[in-house]
Amino acid sequence: MSDSRTWSPPFPLDLGAVLGPLRRGPGDPGFLVDGGVWLTANTPAGPGTLHVRRADAVEARAWGDGGRWLLDGLPALLGAADDDSAFECHHPLVADMRRRHPGIRLTATGRVWDALLPAVLEQKVTVVEAHRSYRELCLRFGTPAPGPVEGLRVPPTPRAVLGITDWEWHRAGVDGARRRALVAAAQVAHRLEGAFELGGEAGRALLRKVPGIGGWTAAEVAQRAWGDPDAVSFGDFHLAGTVGWALLGRRIDDDGMAEVLAPYAPQRHRAVRYIRVAGVRKPRFGPRFSPRDYRAM
Repeated sequence: MSDSRTWSPPFPLDLGAVLGPLRRGPGDPGFLVDGGVWLTANTPAGPGTLHVRRADAVEARAWGDGGRWLLDGLPALLGAADDDSAFECHHPLVADMRRRHPGIRLTATGRVWDALLPAVLEQKVTVVEAHRSYRELCLRFGTPAPGPVEGLRVPPTPRAVLGITDWEWHRAGVDGARRRALVAAAQVAHRLEGAFELGGEAGRALLRKVPGIGGWTAAEVAQRAWGDPDAVSFGDFHLAGTVGWALLGRRIDDDGMAEVLAPYAPQRHRAVRYIRVAGVRKPRFGPRFSPRDYRAM
């Protein structure tokens, strides 16, 4: 059984750009692009699968116990709760990207745990390592997604994470620090969902109460779970360099990034989205960091 809904957004909508941050690598078993977008989720009502496609309007269909919940959240997922009316561009590049990409809005999934799990896995490792671990955990400890698509998986629930043994963490390539953070978060996951209701800095502060969850991880969750327009991922290995080369033509650190983004507060993350879509890359001055495989240690 499935439910469906049609929704006409009252603003320009770039479906791929809005939902793209929810994808955790090309092998994400909970995200599939086939002319539309397939998403899986743990919701308060249970697991669900959502398919969204853009025609004259947005056409959505959902399956599973969480299907109705996902359909109810469709407008917010596609940026309807995102208010960018007060955003001011303070740099020609940002102004140009805002003009050229009017369909970029900030998604709000309403699901803290589903954003937190992959964010913790991305702490202090390469993207390749993090995506590999996330895929492994979804395939082994997630559940088959409801609906017609074979191979889609719903991410592991907090209860499933608490049942993962040390050997299974090792097999998935997850080191001790990240597994301890995930276990600590899973133990209080029901409380952490309250970060969505708090929003903003208060929501990020609630997440940071969990040992092993710092500012970077909290920002990554806030960007996706409630579309926080000011949640900058300070501590990211590449972000300060990207912002520096895009806006100043030189390398800067996190302190420099805080200074150059200060005029955009309280919408600094929105400015970063426009900077990233510009595709500016900092020059490479050394060999690429090699992924580690904890499974061989």
